[in-house]
Parts: sequence; structure tokens; C-alpha cells
Amino acid sequence: MKFNKVIKYIFLFFLLGSLVFLYSFSNHRNSKKMIKEIDIQFDSEKPFFLTKSIVNKLLIQNEVSIEKQAKSVIDLYELEKQILNHSHVKDVSLYMTIDGQLITLIEQRQPIARIMTSPASYYIDSELVKLPLSENYSARVPLVTGVKSDKDLIEVKYILLKIIQDDFLQKEIVGIHLDPNMECMMTVRSGNYKIEFGKLVETDHKINKLKAFYKKIFIDSMIHKYKTINIKYHNQVVGVK
Repeated sequence: MKFNKVIKYIFLFFLLGSLVFLYSFSNHRNSKKMIKEIDIQFDSEKPFFLTKSIVNKLLIQNEVSIEKQAKSVIDLYELEKQILNHSHVKDVSLYMTIDGQLITLIEQRQPIARIMTSPASYYIDSELVKLPLSENYSARVPLVTGVKSDKDLIEVKYILLKIIQDDFLQKEIVGIHLDPNMECMMTVRSGNYKIEFGKLVETDHKINKLKAFYKKIFIDSMIHKYKTINIKYHNQVVGVK
């Protein structure tokens, strides 16, 4: 009986040793394989500010492209940090496949407005991260002027988010100007009139008033007769022809 137990333990030990050896051998062979291809995937159909060429230039290790290098020398953590340093990258995930592909998954920052200041202009995303302009892509977002500080960006962020989340407003509102008193004036796509929004308070209520007003005047085809539409007063929409 004891002899059978010994045989059993020897067999289990031999089996475990064989598995460890096979795993080590397979892992060693896999680590010697070369990176044959870099597969760059974006989180949306359009690459927006980034291109595959730009990302390829970021995939550099020790001043050499990682393509044709052995998998064992690739530091995925460092490569991810390099890519995340690019201002237009929100998140990135890298992994290597058995057949030698390096899969690169890129989530880009999505602009919600273009801020015009002197002497430069830039985009911002929903986290108020400043994104430089790009030769590859021009985002169709509201143009914001009158911003003097980052505090002003915090003030205008909520209304910008409401605009980009609404299909109608996203198409209609093309510009926002903040005056020194932090009152907001909007320019639109449908005509030469402006919308006097006033202080950035009661935003949801004002937007609902504006959309209700739009619904009526678009039906009556009267929109082009107005010079300004004032929604800054409570429970009123004042149209000036």
C-alpha cells in the first residue's frame, strides 16, 4: 500500500516537473520570437488627430523601432507611458500575440470646443485637458472666445457638454463669447442672429426655453427675421427683429 503511494507521488512529481519544463521551454521559444507586425487600432472609425504613422513613431524603444525586435526585450509598460505622453491620447493598451503581432489599442481625447486666445488657440476635452491644434484634423466644435483663465473654462464646461450631447444644438451652436462679466453670447449656423444666453446659470432651463422657441419659429420660417434672441431672463424669450 505504501509502495503504491510512493509510486503515485513519484508520478505526480514527474508530471509536475514535465509541465514546468514544457512551460519554460515554450515560454523561452516564445520570448525569442520577433515582432513581425504592429497592429494599431483606434477607438473610433475615424483616426481624428492621430494617425497610424504618428503612433508608429511613438513605438520606439532605445531609439529603435520595436518592429523586428525580439519579444523578450519589449517593455510594454514603458511603451504605454510613451504613448500616453502624447496630448491627444486618453488611454492605451498594448499586448503581444503568439504569432508575433503587437496590438496597440488607442483611445483618443475627444474635443468639445476650440478656445481662441491671444496669441494661440487650442482644443479642450471634457476633462478640460488642453489639446494642441493638428494638421491632420479640424474638429467641428464650438469656437469659444473671451476666455481669460482656466477658471473661465470650468464655468463654460457644463454648457459645452450640454451642446455636444444634443444633436440639434451640436449642429446649430457654432460659437460662444464670454464678456468681462461672464455673460455668454452665442453665434449660430442657421442665420446672422445671436443668442443672448446671459450668465452661465440655470443652464438647463435656458436651453429648454431656447429649444421650445426654435421649434415654433422654424415651423413658421421666421428665424431669419431676428437680430437677437434673448433667453437670459427668467421664463422669457425675447426676440429682437
